[in-house]
Amino acid sequence: MFQYIIDAMKRPKIALAHEFLAQFGGAEKTLEAIAEIYPEAPIYTAKYTPETMPESIKKRKIIAPKNGLVNRAAKFFFTFMMAPVFESFNFDDYDIIVSDGNTWNKGILTKPNQLHITYIHTPPRFLYHYSTENTKRDKWYFKLFFSYIDNLLRIWDYVAAQRPDFILTNSKETQKRIQKFYRRNAVVIYPPVDVNHSTVIENKSIQKPYYVAVGRLIKYKNFDLLIQAFNMLGLPLMIIGDGAYARTLKGMASENITFMGRISDTEKHRVLSNALGLINPVKDEDFGIVPVEAMAHGIPVLAHDSGGHRETVIEGVNGMFFSELTVESIVNAMKTFDNNARNGAYDKNKIRQSAERFSKERFKEELKQFVEEKWNNFSRA
Repeated sequence: MFQYIIDAMKRPKIALAHEFLAQFGGAEKTLEAIAEIYPEAPIYTAKYTPETMPESIKKRKIIAPKNGLVNRAAKFFFTFMMAPVFESFNFDDYDIIVSDGNTWNKGILTKPNQLHITYIHTPPRFLYHYSTENTKRDKWYFKLFFSYIDNLLRIWDYVAAQRPDFILTNSKETQKRIQKFYRRNAVVIYPPVDVNHSTVIENKSIQKPYYVAVGRLIKYKNFDLLIQAFNMLGLPLMIIGDGAYARTLKGMASENITFMGRISDTEKHRVLSNALGLINPVKDEDFGIVPVEAMAHGIPVLAHDSGGHRETVIEGVNGMFFSELTVESIVNAMKTFDNNARNGAYDKNKIRQSAERFSKERFKEELKQFVEEKWNNFSRA
């Protein structure tokens, strides 16, 4: 008993920091895996919406601003509000802070005797002219205003990126972005993906064979090009997801395209496991979790030849690429991909094996080892 108390006193105190707990997506699944490594660590965040979180997050100690003004103002002055929110968090009671996010998490303030390791999913896309979900900056009447504000934010973003002791990231693609924009070296630890699936019950309610696409129905996901291509091909396509662009996309789709909306993870995996293949037309994916989820079911992937896709899709083994973001390019690639998928050109076991290197267990082991190694060196120094 006394030895346990002594060991506990020697263990470093750890806190976690995550940008927003408002929706449960890929970033939150990464946080969930990190939280499993450190079950006693509290989670600091700028915004917390409990009803959108799974029990694994809700049972944790969450520290968020109680002032509702932050949440309300964030809708209108998002880029002005978040930096001071994160800089105001007090981590004095902790030895190690592990943060994750895109923008604000890396800007937390720590002291020289504290170790800060941040996991950056990508440098903020909106600041470096990558396509984003929010299109406000594309409006001509906002451009002049945001060009000035974004220039100031890029200065803050660069300064904030110098604060963490070590940077981790999710792909070689984002590693290159971090080097370019921050002049910092980042270590790649691929994000956790659910690759362990028991036998999935066949979905008899959906007519087969079919293809599937998964994602938020927003402009930069390029579902409009995919729909136009499948209108021409006449092949059945299931689209999983919802978003601001849903009504427009539904209006342009032929009868061979079915919109499933938001569905549970269980149902999503059931649809994936029964598909001929997954199509992902997104350009410059930071990593791309959905293609790996499909591969875990032995399903091949057709993806745009860019970004994180180049690290997960192996041509001829678990899928293929199309090169141009045009309807014609998708149609031509789909003809080859469809022929391959229907004629057994892809080995399901090999596809599953290609997904195993992105498992949640591997992520937890690599991150835990990295933190322990850096803390041992840091504490000795």
